[in-house]
Amino acid sequence: MDSVRLFHTDLGPADASALLLVHGWGGDGREWSPHAEALAGRFRVVVPDLRGHGRSPVPDEGNTPVEMADDLAALIDSLGAGPVVAVGHSMGGQVVNLLAVRHPVLVRRVVALDPAHGAHGAEVDGIPARFAAYRERGARAAAEFVAGAFAPDAPPGLRTAHVRTMLGTPDHVISQAYAGMYTDAGAVGIRPHSETYLRLRTQPALTVWTSEEAAVWERGTLRASGSRVEHWPDSGHYLHEEHLERTIRLVADWAEKTAHGWTERV
Repeated sequence: MDSVRLFHTDLGPADASALLLVHGWGGDGREWSPHAEALAGRFRVVVPDLRGHGRSPVPDEGNTPVEMADDLAALIDSLGAGPVVAVGHSMGGQVVNLLAVRHPVLVRRVVALDPAHGAHGAEVDGIPARFAAYRERGARAAAEFVAGAFAPDAPPGLRTAHVRTMLGTPDHVISQAYAGMYTDAGAVGIRPHSETYLRLRTQPALTVWTSEEAAVWERGTLRASGSRVEHWPDSGHYLHEEHLERTIRLVADWAEKTAHGWTERV
């Protein structure tokens, strides 16, 4: 399938090391605006809207993480920005890992924040019912999920902003993207499939989980030197916005690291 020409912003010095900041399911690049502004003094910061989301084109078919990763590869190539430090939240975390596996020369390091992989147990058991709801009710059903994804002390307005953005996402994009994460042939969201594709990743990767169990599991998948996993227990799913300054420091520190031939496990 042909790549989609993505709407994006490109801030900071053109000759600086590049960061790619990728939103999740039913979101758009606006959620990265404070991070981009803070980081653009030191880095080139590229913030896209994924296909089917925000201000990017909305294909009738193919609104899946694999196609989104290939779109990002085409964007990086067109900008001459690679290799990038690819940062993604939720579905965006799955997308940047797919980008790293499918287009390794374009990715220097990865940051995945509460990524959409590693599903197991009750979460897997609930996938058929959730997928049926997203096929039937689209963004309305997805907005109900989003509304419950925040910590009680999340910044005022954050929940409402994400519910509105989700409701503005086309229904077919919601269901196709969910299927692409979990139910399509080759989807990598369920744990055994996640383990297989994560082991193909050759770049150092930093993953942050809000679930301690998921953090422990992913530490066992690390193969690339310099990789690590962190657990942030004090956050809802949108941790990059609930803990803005902490996330900015994390990304900046990770982007400035060089590989030292070791694997750190936190």
